[in-house]
Amino acid sequence: MKITNVEAFWLRCPIPEAKQHTSDYGLLTNFDMTLVVITTDSGLQGFGEAKAAVGSSGICASIVNCIENELKPVLLGKSVKDITRLWEEMYNGTRDHYALSRGRKFPILGRRGLTISAMSGVDTALWDLKGKMLNVPILDLLGGACRAKMPAYASGGWADEENIGEQLKGYVSKGFKGVKMRVGVMDDTVQKSINRVKAARAALGPDIKLMVDAHGTFSVPEAKQFCRGVEDCNVYWFEEPISPDNRKGTAEVRASTHIPIAAGESEFTSFDIHDLLQIRAIDVIQPDAAIIGGISEAMRVSHLASVHQVELAPHCWGSAFSFMAGLTVAFASASATIIEFSLGGNPMMYELVNEQISVINGEISAPSAPGLGLTPNWDFVKQFKQSV
Repeated sequence: MKITNVEAFWLRCPIPEAKQHTSDYGLLTNFDMTLVVITTDSGLQGFGEAKAAVGSSGICASIVNCIENELKPVLLGKSVKDITRLWEEMYNGTRDHYALSRGRKFPILGRRGLTISAMSGVDTALWDLKGKMLNVPILDLLGGACRAKMPAYASGGWADEENIGEQLKGYVSKGFKGVKMRVGVMDDTVQKSINRVKAARAALGPDIKLMVDAHGTFSVPEAKQFCRGVEDCNVYWFEEPISPDNRKGTAEVRASTHIPIAAGESEFTSFDIHDLLQIRAIDVIQPDAAIIGGISEAMRVSHLASVHQVELAPHCWGSAFSFMAGLTVAFASASATIIEFSLGGNPMMYELVNEQISVINGEISAPSAPGLGLTPNWDFVKQFKQSV
């Protein structure tokens, strides 16, 4: 099948007021994503997601422009089956022939940032198409599932010290055996973050996995102080303790504590993840398929996790399309043992697609439908498409 069209749509949907939350990003009132649609000469379509921000809200106009004006000309007329070659052509630009003939990268200037996010949506859409062409889930094309089911953890936890226990126990009541809460500058002081975690652990008891996420907002000394303060709380991992720009600082925090350190959602390509591993900065790798470079690059990251014997836990805070991409990679990787499931207000997870994604008794089953197994609700797309 040949590619005949590549489209990108910036979607922005209001989050119902009752489901809005405030974090270090402020009050989140909208959810944004870029829907990528690739059409073939047979009329078959594949879908993917590209993200302009790690969180819920982000201006996607630049991603739409990149896909339709920079990447589309590279893809038109090409075969859907050549996913790896197309990734190299997008990443290396006009020097792709050198890269393919010499066996090493000659990347374009946009080798990080929104160009890679744009490529992520395209790459996932290509995998979706290939799965549909062969009438198999993408998981089968990646080597099959390493397990039939996987536990999910509920990702949320913004309440204050007095209410965090009740909020997290609400997640547990839905069947989740692992939960994640937010800490960091949103609490004003390190001690307030410590107190919230202690309250959470006291409410949850010893058997529920408890992850904490600072969104990269602590300084190195603050992160160390936090780790000392919660060292008896059996924290499963401490996510993005400091800015992703300070990799050596992250390694310094890791060296100071027994708490596993997680990061990767803010990184682009497996090269960035490799750098983190080389300086022994992380125990848990969290690629986001809508940012890292698509399913192709997320799988390269999963191989790094296996080689370095660290845990893979894809970042799945996005629409149903990036969630299923991350879920697929997790099931294909022997290094992944738990998957993120958003408990925040997220219309892109449920209203954007016609299919229902559900967790039963805290577990989610391996994908089994062809491709990603998702189709857009085009009425939703038309309603929330933004002008670019």
